[in-house]
Amino acid sequence: MKTRGRIVAFFLIVLVLAGTIGSTVTGITKDINLGLDLQGGFEVLYEVEPVEEDQETDRELLESTVRILNDRVDRLGISEANIDIEGENRIRVQLAGVENQAEARELLATSARLSFRNVEDEKLMDGSDLVEGAASQDFSQQTNEPIVTLQLKDAAKFRDITSELSSKFNPNVPFPQREDLLVIWMDYQEGDSFEEEVQKQDPKYVSAAGVQETLNTSNVQITGNFTVDSAQRLADIINAGSLPVNMTELYSNTVGAQFGEQALNKTVFAGIIGISLVFLAIMAIYRFPGIIAAINLSFYIFLVLLVFNLMNGVLTLQGIAALILGVGMAVDANVITFERIKEEIREGKSIQAAFRAGSRNSLRAIVDANITTLLAAAVLFTFGTSSVKGFATMLILSIVVSFLTAVFGTRFLMSLWVKSKYLKNRPGWFGVKRQDIKDIADSTEYEPKVFNRKLKVVEHRKKFFLASAIMVIVGGITIGIFQLNPGIDFTSGSRIELAAENSLNTDEIEDGLEELGLQAQSVVLTGDNNEGATLRYDTVINEDRIADIQSYFKENFNADTSVSVVSPIVGEELVKNAIYAVAIASVGIVLYVTLRFEFFFALTSIIALVHDAFFILAIFSLTRIEFDVTIVAAILTIIGYSINDTIVTFDRIRENLRKKQRITTFKELAKIVNRSLVQTMTRSVNTTVTTLIAVLAFLFLGAQSITGFAIALAVGLLAGTYSSLFLASQLWLVMRGKNIKDKPVVFAKKKRTEGPQV
Repeated sequence: MKTRGRIVAFFLIVLVLAGTIGSTVTGITKDINLGLDLQGGFEVLYEVEPVEEDQETDRELLESTVRILNDRVDRLGISEANIDIEGENRIRVQLAGVENQAEARELLATSARLSFRNVEDEKLMDGSDLVEGAASQDFSQQTNEPIVTLQLKDAAKFRDITSELSSKFNPNVPFPQREDLLVIWMDYQEGDSFEEEVQKQDPKYVSAAGVQETLNTSNVQITGNFTVDSAQRLADIINAGSLPVNMTELYSNTVGAQFGEQALNKTVFAGIIGISLVFLAIMAIYRFPGIIAAINLSFYIFLVLLVFNLMNGVLTLQGIAALILGVGMAVDANVITFERIKEEIREGKSIQAAFRAGSRNSLRAIVDANITTLLAAAVLFTFGTSSVKGFATMLILSIVVSFLTAVFGTRFLMSLWVKSKYLKNRPGWFGVKRQDIKDIADSTEYEPKVFNRKLKVVEHRKKFFLASAIMVIVGGITIGIFQLNPGIDFTSGSRIELAAENSLNTDEIEDGLEELGLQAQSVVLTGDNNEGATLRYDTVINEDRIADIQSYFKENFNADTSVSVVSPIVGEELVKNAIYAVAIASVGIVLYVTLRFEFFFALTSIIALVHDAFFILAIFSLTRIEFDVTIVAAILTIIGYSINDTIVTFDRIRENLRKKQRITTFKELAKIVNRSLVQTMTRSVNTTVTTLIAVLAFLFLGAQSITGFAIALAVGLLAGTYSSLFLASQLWLVMRGKNIKDKPVVFAKKKRTEGPQV
């Protein structure tokens, strides 16, 4: 009865999970906030400076500015706004799904400091003289043109001002020279002049009206070349309140709705294909445990989406990539456990004893591997920009949830079958052939194999060292000759991406740019049928021109646009932050590995990490693929993955050393290292293959904007697997075995309190 009860419980749990996921996942995914790269919109990073010279940019001033910006955004009817303070004097604004980006940009950028001045630019009144929230759009009774009406707090003050101005009225003086003009300014700055602006076709002041008589009223009308929409927008800005600061754009990214829709559809499709292939691969390799892993991986994805939604997170392209990479981490935790169970079965233990021993022995490696990856993700979150922070947030969440589902979920479901004893005489369900199982009474050490072959990896260490040295030299020459092709994230400048329904022509695009008064540094056609193009500029396009560029390409090429602008200040900071991020991640990993293992393990792991990161740089230098901030995120992710692989191998070396307790000869040490490498090789290859499947799905099926990111991950995964298996451990062998006679390798053997297992 117990046997049947546990199996029935298993199927009931699976049915409950399937029912829960099936009935709620659609609602959860619909409620998740999508980033602007998945639905269009724009992002701006502002540098904030106080209006008053004696005022400091403190936290209170920044929070007040954010409140006013949020009020303005609410008046636009935008629900998915993200306005955050960054550092000591910056505010980042992200508005996804905005249809009229030019209107939203104007609403945000203007400080809305309304002032009434005379022709000598002397301030007569300002926004503090207005009744708050009383501005409205109306129509002139004389001309029926749109106007903005304001209400004053003090009618007497306005009467005195108009009385003085009307005394200067002279009907014989033409408009520009009249002294009775009341000039209304928005965001007047020191150096602005009515005398200069009145000569321009598009002056900076809002309106200038003559005052011929004293006005005894509290109502003021602003007239000008308004449309109904522009008048309403001005009224909204005034009602939202003036900002106590001046804001300068340092970085902006404007994404067309078509770009967002295409990116979302392609990335989701790539994710579905990638995850499906991962599920098929793990079930084919590990059979029954693979099926249980697939069930838990489905639950893992559901939990990540649920928690991310509860966190009010904003899902970006990089966030989806982190979710899929988290599948790789979850697979890895399962693979480590499954491989250890298979080893224990081959040693002759019962299925139940093998399950207990394999679960126990794999836990340490899983914990160490996940913590080192979390270190890299935490550094990404600390030093990354908004999109990289989104990636890091999802990666951290994925690692934590994958650990919980793999360590507790998979093991719990497997335990129901193991304890039922239904699997007692079925080692084939775990992928172990009966002829490979030795007698439990046989005390000879089981010789691990890979594809039924005994490997002596350590004997070829000099060949691997030579191969790595040659590849490093070639990579160094490549970087020296071609260098990197840095994106505007690091060099500053502007990038315009076009997406059209029909094929584009380089000459036509360049002619169009001439009409706009722009000259691109490069124009590169993209897409299978040249329906896309990327335009690079080494200068910063003024924010006022972005709307003109978007409308021009829409009208003349029927092309949706994505515009990114990065100032030199931000470019320099990104370079500095990228260096800091890599350095701090490396130091953190060294400290952790030293504490958990020993210094030589930490040293060789860092050499392996530098080796992997270097190859990513060399490939990007050779292929001339644009190197941007997302590639830094990929490198840090690979640092986490590579150290993950290396830690698992080191953990097995440490475990095998504890069995011997004291090693005094290089030959004996080499034998242990070789045995550990062969024992973990299948796990390393399987993990890399399953993770690579997901990455390649992104590379070939995902959005174009994530191509470089996917290439960096693919190259890093291959390099990381190579360095973990053939470089790091064997470097440790050489370093640690150099003076082994004088300094024997000693690892304390942990005490075990439980009895023998059969």
